[in-house]
Amino acid sequence: MAVAMSSTCPGLYCGRMMVNGSVEGECGVCPRGERANLQKVCERCIESPELYDWLYLGFMAMLPLVLHWFFIEWYSGKKSSSALLQHITAMLECSVSAVVTLLVTEPVGMLSIRSCGVQMLSDWYTMLYNPSPDYINTIHCTQEAVYPLCCVVFLLLSYTIVLIYYAFCLVLMMLLRPLLVKKIACGLGKSDRFKSIYAALYFFPILTVLQAVGGGLLYYAFPYIILVLSLVTLAVYMSASEIQSFKNLVAKKKRLVVLFSHWLLHAYGIISISRLDKLEQDLPLLALVPGPALFYIATAKFTEPSRILSEGGNGH
Repeated sequence: MAVAMSSTCPGLYCGRMMVNGSVEGECGVCPRGERANLQKVCERCIESPELYDWLYLGFMAMLPLVLHWFFIEWYSGKKSSSALLQHITAMLECSVSAVVTLLVTEPVGMLSIRSCGVQMLSDWYTMLYNPSPDYINTIHCTQEAVYPLCCVVFLLLSYTIVLIYYAFCLVLMMLLRPLLVKKIACGLGKSDRFKSIYAALYFFPILTVLQAVGGGLLYYAFPYIILVLSLVTLAVYMSASEIQSFKNLVAKKKRLVVLFSHWLLHAYGIISISRLDKLEQDLPLLALVPGPALFYIATAKFTEPSRILSEGGNGH
């Protein structure tokens, strides 16, 4: 009878609390880490994240690391020998932050998390689905329906796993990087040494807002974002470096590092799209990873601007 009463809860995310085996209380928001089931009873989330969820978290974790690397490279200068050490430090900061974040997330002290699972896009924006049964009074049932991936609760940021990770990244960066840069970046001017750190102080708030507002859209779009951006950036890098043959490609170790990094991103995007539901069909898709680079090298000589201009002049 209690369960029957609980089914009258309006809205997608409202529920009643289960106390000592019976449903009690009025319809409302479920506690953090719980979600209303089909009977509109708040139920503790005990599922493990799916592969796609881990890949999404990996994508959100990669964003600050990639941005760190970009700005370190951008501001270090070609003659600076400190860039490599800063790259390693940034990776260490993000790696330690990821491990600590997993340890402080329930279940505490374990490198695993429990999740409510994602069922539909509206799960990320429960604040837009507060019901008004009488069209006057609103029942506020805003919650982390995709705990711990989502973070919008009453327009305030709750302690979602992604934001905890960003907070640890920022703290570790402020503790380690200034001392490191001050000691090793002697070849740069005083105003240039800390520009990569200043950049982080800008992009971390941007990433926070991006996760808070667009987390649901990113969840479904990130595989395609990875593929498109990795393809574009690889093409831009090879063009700027004037790589038109395999000889040019292997001339510098840095170019190979950039190439293999983009190949890893290509593979990450392909795995995220396929989700490896059928290994025998999905794994062969990884053979496409070197395709864009090989295609660029094979066709670069035909699209060289100087050649096109010279042939046009001769033909004219």
